[in-house]
Amino acid sequence: MRYGVVGFSGRMGREIIETFKEKGHELVYMLDIENEFADGEPQVILDFSRPEAVGKTVEVCRKYKAALVIGTTGLGEKELEMIRELSREVPVIQSYNFSVGVHAMRKIVKLLSDILKDWDVEIVEAHHRFKRDAPSGTAILLKEAIDREIPVHSLRVGGIPGDHLVIFGDVGEVLEIKHRALSRKTFALGALKAAEFLLNVGKPGMYDFEKIIFGGG
Repeated sequence: MRYGVVGFSGRMGREIIETFKEKGHELVYMLDIENEFADGEPQVILDFSRPEAVGKTVEVCRKYKAALVIGTTGLGEKELEMIRELSREVPVIQSYNFSVGVHAMRKIVKLLSDILKDWDVEIVEAHHRFKRDAPSGTAILLKEAIDREIPVHSLRVGGIPGDHLVIFGDVGEVLEIKHRALSRKTFALGALKAAEFLLNVGKPGMYDFEKIIFGGG
């Protein structure tokens, strides 16, 4: 696979490059705030950078007719609409988290929310001190699955890659569901799975990462 990375000098950008290199894929395009390097035509672009980069990312995908895997968090409606418009031309996967475990957790908390309708629910998420958006994109995914107006508590501490805790509580008992990312490698491997899927699918559209990993479309 020939691929490109937007935000190549960031934490996730470096992790993606290392992971894809281990699998024998060819890095032919790199972009960050100050630099742009091209050494071929990428088949897929991966962007885990910042919302303000989305416009340039979409432009690059159009230029090369490249598929897009985007895991940037903190996106607004403007950025999401640009991504949706691009999906009419190339295959796209947009997700706030590319961990298999988080998407399994999302299914579990959705089920629990349906069963424990009268219980209180709150979300606590913790990330490294440099993460700019709060709540995290993953906390938003979990809240959407729970489908209630509930509090989300955000912590920015040290170098935590990502912790998410959903607490269900009733009088006399508490049920906790927790996911902890031990390294960014798990997200890079998920991004690789997404990129391989898009190359195989070969037609424009918005594709659901959760359905790709668990089936159903």
